[in-house]
Amino acid sequence: MSEYILFYFFMTISTIITAAGKNSRMRKDQLALNIDLKNKLILPFKDSTVIGTTIDNALKANIDECIVVLGHYSGEIKEAIYDNYKDKVKFIENNPVDVGLSVSLYNGLSNIESDFALCITADQPTVSTETFNKMIEVSQNSEDPFHTISILRRRKTGLLDTAEGLGMPFVAPRVNLMKYLEKEDDNLNPILRKIFADGYTFYGIKEKNKKELLNINHYEDYLNLLD
Repeated sequence: MSEYILFYFFMTISTIITAAGKNSRMRKDQLALNIDLKNKLILPFKDSTVIGTTIDNALKANIDECIVVLGHYSGEIKEAIYDNYKDKVKFIENNPVDVGLSVSLYNGLSNIESDFALCITADQPTVSTETFNKMIEVSQNSEDPFHTISILRRRKTGLLDTAEGLGMPFVAPRVNLMKYLEKEDDNLNPILRKIFADGYTFYGIKEKNKKELLNINHYEDYLNLLD
């Protein structure tokens, strides 16, 4: 067995699931439709909830641990799922809560010691375990895993020539990613573009089906993904 394969075998990976958003677009839609206000992450999905399905898909992937980062509506979310996942995932909470996605992700990464992180948003219940594992496989088998981002494609697949339009989910080296996130309070795409500009290799992973490319932002998104 080669030294490279031995090195790969001992690399560890954790999942960070961010679930700390304001839920503003979903809340606005629910008010306009005159339906009960409910955080999108705890809406029913399959035999679980939106966030529960995301967690389940992540837990079945080739990972060592799972962290869920809470913020806005943390009490509502924990009340809905905590008992089912308290022994399976670690919950942490942003303090203060009114921070950007980059801060949520940084807080999650600060609570793990793994070499790599599979970074997911909780409103991605349609991304399959197979796709998560493909991202992990491509990351770990790359020529330089510590300078590689394996990410669900938005436009092209394979070796990418831009980071425009990209977001989660992705696999990245934990320590290097934290250096870019530190002192940032922003969405992720501007940060991913900085990483790309610094010469990191980006690989776009093809989705298992088209629904994997959709996040749940609006109530209509939720209904479409239920079909």
